[in-house]
Amino acid sequence: MKNVSYLFWGKVKKGKGRGKDLGFPTANIALHKEISEGVYVSQTKVKGTWHPSLTFIGAAKTFGEKEVQAETYLLSFNTSIYGNTISIKLLKKLRGNKKFSTGSELVKQMKEDEKEARKYFSQREGV
Repeated sequence: MKNVSYLFWGKVKKGKGRGKDLGFPTANIALHKEISEGVYVSQTKVKGTWHPSLTFIGAAKTFGEKEVQAETYLLSFNTSIYGNTISIKLLKKLRGNKKFSTGSELVKQMKEDEKEARKYFSQREGV
């Protein structure tokens, strides 16, 4: 787990809806720079307000994807933001990109990632 500081932005586009189906709806944006693949604790700016988030950078290996993109899960947020331009600030890398045998294995890991992200933010009020 390594602290990082990287900021990027883009317009939220419709994905395959897989994150929502797995219980982790994500805002997907195209990447225009190369960023190390993996899962990051992040902050996402939507309409001028920063929100705690968890961001995946990479191709979804579990589902045979090839396109590298950013998928951000905003913690405690449930408003549709399709078409909005958002900014994402990567704060800490939790792990690299990994292929899981099943969707349920992936969900189990995502729940652990979310727990780590919430712990990170609870220890850093005002980040």
